[in-house]
Amino acid sequence: MSASSLSLAEVMDRVDSRHWRVVEGVLRAGFTTGDFMTGLGFITQVAAAAERAQHHPDVDLRYARVHVALMSHDVGALTERDIALAAEISAIADDLGIEGEPTSPRRLTIAIDTLDAEAIRPFWRAALAYEDSDGDLVDPDGIAPAVWFQSTDEARTQRNRIHLDVLVPVDVAEQRVAEVVEAGGTLATDRFAPSWWVLADADGNEACICTELDPPAAD
Repeated sequence: MSASSLSLAEVMDRVDSRHWRVVEGVLRAGFTTGDFMTGLGFITQVAAAAERAQHHPDVDLRYARVHVALMSHDVGALTERDIALAAEISAIADDLGIEGEPTSPRRLTIAIDTLDAEAIRPFWRAALAYEDSDGDLVDPDGIAPAVWFQSTDEARTQRNRIHLDVLVPVDVAEQRVAEVVEAGGTLATDRFAPSWWVLADADGNEACICTELDPPAAD
């Protein structure tokens, strides 16, 4: 029987905030291990816990860091299984003296504005050797950024039709926006905040800083 999905608020209320954030619908944590072998020892214990639970995270081992991502794929959402395994992983990190980087998780999506997604999707699927996923295109290895197609009512000739969506933890977003503006960016609009902010560089190229939160209700 499939587990029930949990809300963002419930998940964030119950996980260890020293380690975990929800980004792009996935529970993510970054851990500072300092060296490769410490990271390897950490993920060996994480793997054993995951095998006991029969619930397996995605794990990325780098020289001085480990990134862990949890989601219940049978439900396509976060569930009690993710909460429980996140608690075990936090306990393993504490036992090993490994510190978390709770604001480090982030995801990048390439957004393409188009009048006809069906006409251009095959081109990008072939060029990137990607797979279809609910209208988006995704890297089959889960490493490179996804591509999604934003429908438009008219051709946009005065601006780029490709922009980047940078998905960050909720508590990071406003600071990231401020840093972009300080670095020479322009805030194009915050009308959709705290769901997303649209920013542009000096040439008008756009990027959106995005969170898990919903946009404000229409007046």
